[in-house]
Amino acid sequence: MLIINGVLLYFFNENFFDSWNIVYVNLSWLVISYYLNFFNLRRYNKNVDVISRLFLQFLCFTFVYFAFFAFTNQSIDIENHIKSLSYIFLMISLFRTFYLFVLKKYRNRGGNFRNVIIIGADKSAKKISNFFHEHTELGYRILGYFSDENHKKKKRYLGTLESCFDYALNNDVDEIYCSISELSSKQIENFINFADNNLKVLKLIPESKDAFSTKMDVEYYDYTPILSLRTISLDFPVNRFIKKLFDVIFSLVIIIFVLSWLTLILLILIKLESKGPLFFKQVRDGLSGNKFICYKYRSMYVNDKADDLQVTKHDTRVTKIGSIIRRTSIDELPQFFNVLLGDMSIVGPRPHMLSQTKKYAKTVDKFMVRHFIKPGITGLAQIRGYRGEVEKNEDMENRVRLDIFYIENWSFLLDLKIVLQTIINIFKGEDKAY
Repeated sequence: MLIINGVLLYFFNENFFDSWNIVYVNLSWLVISYYLNFFNLRRYNKNVDVISRLFLQFLCFTFVYFAFFAFTNQSIDIENHIKSLSYIFLMISLFRTFYLFVLKKYRNRGGNFRNVIIIGADKSAKKISNFFHEHTELGYRILGYFSDENHKKKKRYLGTLESCFDYALNNDVDEIYCSISELSSKQIENFINFADNNLKVLKLIPESKDAFSTKMDVEYYDYTPILSLRTISLDFPVNRFIKKLFDVIFSLVIIIFVLSWLTLILLILIKLESKGPLFFKQVRDGLSGNKFICYKYRSMYVNDKADDLQVTKHDTRVTKIGSIIRRTSIDELPQFFNVLLGDMSIVGPRPHMLSQTKKYAKTVDKFMVRHFIKPGITGLAQIRGYRGEVEKNEDMENRVRLDIFYIENWSFLLDLKIVLQTIINIFKGEDKAY
């Protein structure tokens, strides 16, 4: 608030206080901050969350700021106002970055910590323990763990489940992390009651096999709480509009300035080497399982197995020019037409062949969750190395895990990051780009 008022005072001097501007500006910033949770930062928030909040806050504030002058029909020096807002946004961004940097350094040195105990000793409990040890900047101090299993010889073992309540009261424990796999329903209820009655923060760790479901939301039907197992960011109209706008603008730029001349060149090269069409068309599963025709530049000799067999390394079906365009991902560029047609998005889970969908829907848990949003030309799984040939079930499981994370944690900045990393990977080259 000091930054906002100080900058406006600097640019507009005493004129800043001659109207209702100051009241409107301060109230609008506070109201927008409240509804966007601008100040509600958690220890575990990622950098992309911080940046996306800054971006959204500034975008909404700019709109509201200029709306005041439009509604009051005031004549303004637009250049001066844009300059003042730019200073405000720059200084607030620098201040928040500096504040978080100092806070993380302080936590690394042992300050601003939270005392934590972990209930259970299975894989899920170990993962969260390792996470806290590797990220000391978050300020979580693990005192130890409790378990009824035979773990007495291991480090940081503090006792059985029954003894953890007294320990938590006598050692200033702030948060309790419980692995669900080691607790019965009655024991979970006991921990919930203990936490409520003694002002302790209780968090439940799901079993590893249930880790794909990472976000849950509580809604109230009258006074009855209903738990939604998954929240999808793109269900919100504003998010869908932002993603759609980006898809359309980016696709038009690629089609007009790249495909307009590249298509003619590839038409000549592909036709000279092999008979067949320029474009390869294949039916794939899209949003909500609806089928659509996916376009690519043809990279193989015309064959009867294109819809059933995935391309493998040194595949004899791939032409020489096809090998080049596959390695550089040029063969995927016609899918920008799919984006304009509304069948695909620039970023999202990659659409698979119908034969693969049929196979992995039965063998890979939560495979179909990927179809809650439009498929993409590139995606989070692809920039993490899970592209191309699926050699074992684990490859597909990792794709699904990353795709679900993307679905539940979508942001415009995450899309930009994925697009940028995709471009970098094309120039670096990838092992599975064949």
